[in-house]
Amino acid sequence: MKWEKFDFCFNSGAYLDGYDGAAVPQAIPVSDDIVRVYYSPRDKQNRSHIFYVDIDMNSLSVADVCREPVLSPGELGAFDDSGTMMSYLGFYENKWWLYYIGWNLGVTVPFRNSLGLAFSEDGIHFKRAYNGPILDRTKEEPHFCASCWVLKEDRYRIWYLSCVKWRLDKEGKPEHCYHIKYAESDDGINWERHGRIAIDFENDSEYAISRPCVIKGDKGYHMWFSHRGDKYRIGYAFSEDGIDWKRMDDQSGITISEKGFDDIMICYPNVFKFKNEYYMLYNGNRYGMTGFGIAKLVEGEI
Repeated sequence: MKWEKFDFCFNSGAYLDGYDGAAVPQAIPVSDDIVRVYYSPRDKQNRSHIFYVDIDMNSLSVADVCREPVLSPGELGAFDDSGTMMSYLGFYENKWWLYYIGWNLGVTVPFRNSLGLAFSEDGIHFKRAYNGPILDRTKEEPHFCASCWVLKEDRYRIWYLSCVKWRLDKEGKPEHCYHIKYAESDDGINWERHGRIAIDFENDSEYAISRPCVIKGDKGYHMWFSHRGDKYRIGYAFSEDGIDWKRMDDQSGITISEKGFDDIMICYPNVFKFKNEYYMLYNGNRYGMTGFGIAKLVEGEI
């Protein structure tokens, strides 16, 4: 595959007072011209919130900016009191389901994540389904869970980040090690987790695999994801059944630019279809604090 980048970058700091960045974007087409992108900026206390921006795909310009968050950090002591970050938005059972990452700050390690769920009738006003997470650490997965992608077929299917351990880096600082696992559910809320690994580490130097994006094509399932040893890059894998994956990072078709907002790292891909063409949203440097860009698939098939 080959993705052609557009000369476009959205950063909330140019539009919202007190916020910056635009991490983990996901596009939802809402008309023949407009794609609504849900994303997460950070406030002055470094807490993530969830907003959206409407992008005119004809002119590649900002058509409208949501001025108030659709979801903000939770109550004191809750799993999401340090931040709510975009993960996956889907339309099931006549309403929008927002799977989001809840942040807690830590002491021995910097943070702990888990997944929460919020519902909306209109895709604008969201209400938490529960005060607690729907996917959290367990006796088998003792550290944390985070970014996910959900598809509803015969059952609900989820591909999610699973932290397997923390270790100390060369400077003696805690370093997380996480890859992508797979689970299923009858209701999209209660998940049967059997430790099935979807995308695993390639070697000891790779320690972070995150933000899966899964598209079902004519011949099987395609996944784009972030992977990091030194700096984040976008990887790619293919599966006939969505369970057993063949990793082929050299076929992702996109990498860093020579200069610009994504000249050091590229991460958090979201592939979507618009007017029978495929596009990718992606973040650049500083884990999305420099904003997100848009690319178009110009070679290859999905």
